[in-house]
Amino acid sequence: MGNRVGERAVVLGGSMAGLLAARVLAEAYTDVLVVDRDELTGVTTARRGVPQGRHVHGLLARGQQILEELFPGFTEGTIAAGVPTGDLGELRWYFNGVRLQPASTGLVCVSAARPVLESHVRARVSALPNVTFLERCDIAGLVTTPDHSRVTGVRVQRQEEGSAEEVLEADLVVDATGRGSRTPVWLEQFGYERPAEERIKINLTYTTRHYRLPDEAILRGDLSINPVSSPSHPRGAFFSRIENGRCVLSLTGVLGDSAPADPDGFLDFVRSLPVPDIYEVIRDAEPLDDPVSFRYPASVRRHYERLDRFPDRLLVMGDAACSFNPVYGQGMTVAALEALTLRTHLQRGAPPQPLRFLKDISDVIDVPWNISAGGDLSFPEVEAPRPLMVRVMNAYMAKLQAAATRDGSITRTFMRVAGLVDPPQALMSPGMMFRVLWNGGRKPEPAPAPRENAEVSTPARPAR
Repeated sequence: MGNRVGERAVVLGGSMAGLLAARVLAEAYTDVLVVDRDELTGVTTARRGVPQGRHVHGLLARGQQILEELFPGFTEGTIAAGVPTGDLGELRWYFNGVRLQPASTGLVCVSAARPVLESHVRARVSALPNVTFLERCDIAGLVTTPDHSRVTGVRVQRQEEGSAEEVLEADLVVDATGRGSRTPVWLEQFGYERPAEERIKINLTYTTRHYRLPDEAILRGDLSINPVSSPSHPRGAFFSRIENGRCVLSLTGVLGDSAPADPDGFLDFVRSLPVPDIYEVIRDAEPLDDPVSFRYPASVRRHYERLDRFPDRLLVMGDAACSFNPVYGQGMTVAALEALTLRTHLQRGAPPQPLRFLKDISDVIDVPWNISAGGDLSFPEVEAPRPLMVRVMNAYMAKLQAAATRDGSITRTFMRVAGLVDPPQALMSPGMMFRVLWNGGRKPEPAPAPRENAEVSTPARPAR
C-alpha cells in the first residue's frame, strides 16, 4: 500500500480520470471515495455524464502501457473478454485521402467501446479494498476552512427522494468531473482568481452507428479504417471492430459540417468520404442502432499552473484541466499520465502541493495539446493565433504525412509520437528529416472519388 499521507481522499467523477486517480490514491490514503452522479456498478453502456461515450474512442499506446502498469494483465483480460487488438501502425490510416504505408510499431491498439473499456478499469479499481463508490449522488460544492485556504470536504446530495445535503470530510479532494468542472466558479466564490482559458473552436460533430458485418473477411484482417479529417478533405471517419463481433462507425464533421442522424443521410455522408473503403464495408452490414450525434464546439485548456494562489488539498485532473479535440484520442491517455504524476507526488510522503502538481500536469499536457492544437490550426477557418512555430510545424507535418504514404518507417515514428510513446523530437531527427524531404517533395495522388458519390455535394466552408 505504500506510505500513508492521509485518511480519506474524495474523487469527484467516476470516469477514466477519476478511476485512475482513485487507483493511485489507494496507495497513499486509508480510504478513497469516488463520487458520481450516474449509476456506475455493472454499467457497460454510455452514461449521461459521458455523452461522448457512444462514439469511437481511442486509447493511445502510452495509455495502454500505463493501464498495464497500474493493472497488471489488463490487456490480456480485455482480450479474453472479446476485445480485439492490433498494431497501431498497421491500421488502415488515410491522411489527405491517401493511405499511409503500414508499419509495425510494437504498440498495442485496444479496440473497445469507451463504456466497456471504462468498465474493465472500474472493475479493477472497485476490487481494491480501500476504494468505495458513491453513485447517483450530486455534487453541491466544496467545504473549506473559514479563510478558504484549505479544502476540508465536499457537500453532496444523494438522488434518493427525501435525501438531505451532507458533508463528506476529506484530507484531499480531486476534481475529475470533466469539461463541466465547477472549480473555476468555486475558486471565484472563495476569493481566488479563475484560471485563464485557451480555446480552439473546431466545431466538431461526431455521428455514430453500430453494425454487425455479414462476414468480417471483408475487412481483410484490418482492425480499423480511418480516413482522418484534413483541410483538403474535411470530412472524416473512424471505423473499428470492437467487442462481441460488433463494429462502430463515427463520422466526423468540422467547422459546422455534420453527418445527418437519419439513416439515409448518414449513408450519403459515408459515400462522400475521400475513400470508398468504409462504404464498401457497411453497405451490406446490419445496423444495430440509429445514428446519434455529439457536438464538441471547442478544445479548452485551463491554465491553473499560472495562478499565484490555490486552495490547499484540492487538485484538478483530466478534462477538468484540459479538454482535447476527441479526434486525436488523447483524453484517456493524458488522464493516465496525470495519474502517474499524482503517484510521484504521493510517493514523497506528504499530501500533494496543488500548484506544484498543477504545474507538473501542465508539462504533461503540453505535448498532446500542441499536437491537437496544431492539427486544428491547420484548418484556415479556425480563428486563433498562429505563431511562426505552429506554421512551420504544420508545413513540415504536411510533408511528413505525404512522405509516410511512401515510407513505412515514417509511419512507424509518426504513430509512436502520436501515441505519446516517443517524444516529438523523434520526428525531427536528421535521419527522419532526410526521409521526409526525400519522400515528401511531391504530393501523393489522392484516392479516387468514392463510387456513387456524384450526388453528394461538399458543404461550403463558412466565411472567415
